[in-house]
Amino acid sequence: MTDSVQAYLDTGLRDLWYPVLASWEVHSAPVGITRLSQQIVLWRDDKGHVHALEDRCPHRGARLSMGWNLGERIACWYHGVAVNGAGQVEEVPAVDNCPLVGQKCVRHYPVKETQGAIFLWFGVQPDDPPGELRFPQELEDETQYSQFLCTAAWQCNYQYALENVMDPMHGTYLHSSSHSMAEGDRQADMSLHPTDDGFIFQKDGQQGVNFDWVEFGDTGAQWMRLSIPYKRRFGPGGHFWIVGMVVPEDENHCRVFFWRIRRVSGWQRDMWRFMYRHRLEKLHWDVLEQDRIVLESLAPNARQHEFLYQHDVGLSRLRRVMQKMARAQIDRLTACNTAQSLTP
Repeated sequence: MTDSVQAYLDTGLRDLWYPVLASWEVHSAPVGITRLSQQIVLWRDDKGHVHALEDRCPHRGARLSMGWNLGERIACWYHGVAVNGAGQVEEVPAVDNCPLVGQKCVRHYPVKETQGAIFLWFGVQPDDPPGELRFPQELEDETQYSQFLCTAAWQCNYQYALENVMDPMHGTYLHSSSHSMAEGDRQADMSLHPTDDGFIFQKDGQQGVNFDWVEFGDTGAQWMRLSIPYKRRFGPGGHFWIVGMVVPEDENHCRVFFWRIRRVSGWQRDMWRFMYRHRLEKLHWDVLEQDRIVLESLAPNARQHEFLYQHDVGLSRLRRVMQKMARAQIDRLTACNTAQSLTP
């Protein structure tokens, strides 16, 4: 059972919304991606709405992402079969009265476009209705906070990317030469505190100095939130917030999404956005690159050879939370498959 749970986790938990692309990456031309080991095509219709389908023509299996955007439909390049945004075949131009017309033949993914990203709902079963999606206050409140989204592809399993954020102590070492995480104690006791949506893992006795705490939350999407104190030479002062999410592509690749956020208003909002683009953005990418290099260079099967200690309590709790979700989803799939096999 343990092996099957880990194998399920390696490709990604379901019953969640995931950011799959930044909004600026989806235009009228169809885009083919892999997320949760599923091939998906996305495109914008003539009203600007994003649609997402299984990237497979129901006729012969050609990639719909190689086809034509017909507004709310996409047409296969191979034989012109047109499928609408709900996954239903609308036209088979090569044949009159084709029985494919009117049938729902490919999977449809519910879409939300918000916070500068395209979110898709991945249900345990293809037709599971989407759940609610909420965000931390720093993303929800667009009047008091200003944010920039950055996203990158990493060649590692998504669980390693999540666990990296759930590790405040690594900032003191890996990022010690950065512009914002060079200060603070290099030893610390750590403690874990439950919240309504997850938990907080923090350094005891040191707050507001470095990357001193991180919060895990599940509000329809799984996210990490943290803050780093910023001096006034980097803007208006106060906390620099980061909200991060990770979507698996397959067992060995993932896509990371980080929103960089400040609480600013009035003229300070314009100053912050100017300073970010012209001075800070490159510095932030340098920090992300340090994380990427370490995670992509981990020893093979690193998780199977770990010796964890007290600083890894948050990581261990995160793993237990995800394993519990995976077991419940596997049980649902098993029950559904059993019921279908018994149906005459």
